[in-house]
Amino acid sequence: MKIVFDLAGVLLRWRPEVVVAGCLPARAPDDAAARHWAGQIFQGYGGDWAEFDRGTVVVDELVSRIARRTGLSPAEVRAVVDAVPGELQPLPETAALVETLRDAGHAPYFLSNMPAPAADHVEAVHPVFRAFRDGVYSARVHAIKPEREIFEIAARRFGASPGKLLFFDDVARNVEAARAAGWQAQQFVDAAGARAELSRRGLLP
Repeated sequence: MKIVFDLAGVLLRWRPEVVVAGCLPARAPDDAAARHWAGQIFQGYGGDWAEFDRGTVVVDELVSRIARRTGLSPAEVRAVVDAVPGELQPLPETAALVETLRDAGHAPYFLSNMPAPAADHVEAVHPVFRAFRDGVYSARVHAIKPEREIFEIAARRFGASPGKLLFFDDVARNVEAARAAGWQAQQFVDAAGARAELSRRGLLP
């Protein structure tokens, strides 16, 4: 069994409202305003942001699109976009789980919807990525979850039949899509729950 992790919200911290509030304090003075602007900018990871994740839109075009659509200035949008890579800090409990799996002989993998600038950043600065045997970023293969294509790409790259892949993702629709593609998949709530599931399957003591 090969074990595959999502990144943002699983291995890496992801708090879009906090990013927006930090970059746009005048626009987002409270939680409700931060949620509103996060929804406008990230669009539930559909729309413009989905194309950024897919690698078909570069930063300058993304900024222009979001500014036109939302009424934010290009400088405001760029501040948020530029802050995303720095927000993606390893979550200690999941990072420890990934390293435990490596030490137990299970070379883990990852599968992430992530734009190219963020992917380049996290790989370069976070040592936990050395624990992974391989991984797939959406921007580098021009496909995104929950599309079936990205699961097929990942299965081929990881050299495993879908039924031999166990995927942890915090987003229910991605878990459902993985299962529809033949993978085994569990919704990630926290590292303790993932560790318990791995133990239940006999993959960890």
